[in-house]
Amino acid sequence: MPLYKRKPFALLDPPQDLDPNELVFQIRFTKEMFRDYQEYLKRLNLYRKRVWTCKTSGKTNLTYEEALVSEQRAVEKVQQFPKELMAPVLHMVQYSTLGIDKLVNNIYSKLQEGYFEGLELHGKKDESVFACKILKVLEDGEATLYEVGWLDRDKKVTGTSTVKAEDLIRKKPPLSRHMIKVFIRDSTSRNFPWVVHETLAKKHGISTQPPENFENIKKRKGTENGTMGNMKKLKRGEENPTKNVVKYPIDDLLVQPSADDPILTKRPPLSTEFRVPMDCVGDFLMVWDFCSSFGRFLHLSPFSLTDFENALCHKESNIVLIVEIHAAIFRLLIKDEGEYFTVMQNKKRNSKITLVKWTEYLLDFLEMDNREKFSSHITTIRRGHYGLLETHVKLGILRELVEEALITTDIREKLDERIEQQQALRATKREETRKKKEEQELGKDESEIKERNQKHILGNCNGKHKSDSLKGEHKGKDKDKEVEKKKPEETQVHSNENLDREIEKLSIRTSSLGKDRNYNRYWLFRREGRLFVESSDSKQWGYYTTKEELDALIGSLNQKGVRERALKRQLEKFYQKISMALEKRTKDIAQKILLEEAVLRRSTRVRAQPRDNPNMAFLKYVNRWKET
Repeated sequence: MPLYKRKPFALLDPPQDLDPNELVFQIRFTKEMFRDYQEYLKRLNLYRKRVWTCKTSGKTNLTYEEALVSEQRAVEKVQQFPKELMAPVLHMVQYSTLGIDKLVNNIYSKLQEGYFEGLELHGKKDESVFACKILKVLEDGEATLYEVGWLDRDKKVTGTSTVKAEDLIRKKPPLSRHMIKVFIRDSTSRNFPWVVHETLAKKHGISTQPPENFENIKKRKGTENGTMGNMKKLKRGEENPTKNVVKYPIDDLLVQPSADDPILTKRPPLSTEFRVPMDCVGDFLMVWDFCSSFGRFLHLSPFSLTDFENALCHKESNIVLIVEIHAAIFRLLIKDEGEYFTVMQNKKRNSKITLVKWTEYLLDFLEMDNREKFSSHITTIRRGHYGLLETHVKLGILRELVEEALITTDIREKLDERIEQQQALRATKREETRKKKEEQELGKDESEIKERNQKHILGNCNGKHKSDSLKGEHKGKDKDKEVEKKKPEETQVHSNENLDREIEKLSIRTSSLGKDRNYNRYWLFRREGRLFVESSDSKQWGYYTTKEELDALIGSLNQKGVRERALKRQLEKFYQKISMALEKRTKDIAQKILLEEAVLRRSTRVRAQPRDNPNMAFLKYVNRWKET
């Protein structure tokens, strides 16, 4: 169960003498029941706060429900832990006094260096490389040999050989650090020193007898971490201070922790609460970003990402928001007079797309060439049940429509026009920057000449009065000069800021802010108050929603790595913009919760209409930019 302030949190027992027909308030994910509505809200608000910790993975800053999900996923990861590596890892864990991060790094390094029975990797055979599995470790005097089984595509052993260590190739680490950390937390009953669960220890033949110096371990460890330990480290560093000097930044995966590293904060866990399927989030964001970027050009008024998500997952067929998105793209394709326009002419379709007949235009598009993958859904749409399509199918159709739209003449011309305008503004900015630099250099030269002349005049002046008057005259002139110089500099700063804003307004293509050490990409979309994170294989997505998470993320980036250094600079450059977007969304959500509670209270007295629910706000969408 999730931890509260890193301690177990007891759930409430059901109310006493509860009548089976009595109406109560129940929290969905804990099944706790309340007679009093205020007590229910108080408890629910506590669960919504980011003060919970996943007991298994150790992730912090979670809501209660996120911690439950994290625990479930952590358990699933532990179940995926290779059985052949359990015993070697648990042997290294048992009675270790290292902290979790050092212990994980130590195990990770040893797993990379050593070979174990049951380990799957690659080996050289007949001057080629094949997948294999170590069946037995053979000691042959000073050398170590390995009996390996060669694996086919189904990972079945097709033959065996005896090979040397240099003939074995490990293309990737057998385990990730995160997997090791989760496994350690799940497999131990205490963490100083680490003690493996007794049942696991017996199962894998690990000694449960504490070492002889068990009682002195803690005391000795404290001494080593104190002054004496620091002195030893300093002496070791003085022996050869120039050894293994690395020039940073380097590739992030090559960065190794060192004693002089600044303390990095723990990277906050990602929220992954999407209604659309995880493997469709990329398409979901792409379609919404296209509609947002080209909205005015498409005569499609703005809508939020949340409303778009709720509309996609709704089972009603003629939702205005969904219809208007399709209709806007259909009108663009018809105007382009391409293949879709030809189909429309052959079927003598009316150019006016209505709420009643919009699916006819959709069917025309799906029945065009190269759309066979949607053929099984055509019957459902023809019967008027578009809303019953799976969300991934709806997004797949929209993705195809957007791809067609992007190659139309009008969109290409619009892109070219924006790019030309951006280039012109950047040229203006470069010219103004060049002039500013020249003015600064000129001002510097004039200042040096004036200073020399002032010294010469003062040196030839007789009498204090004359000297003082000259000094006052020159000081006054210098002051006037500073005021004159300050004004154009301030104007220059404001001018550059204005140019940057204009360039950003002309931007249509959303670019990622950068990548972290594991090649995860970070995205900020205009008009959306979340910082999105895309995995390196684009299969997983998550997001950050608070300024505190943004600060923790920035603090977790290691500047010794080329990717994380670049990402940190981008996040710091746009820090104000990102944090303002996050805070605005947080306030909007707080307002939405208050509104939901108001609707809930009202619904106990009067049956509320569906559109009164903030989650159904997409039903109120009106396209105010629609062509008449």
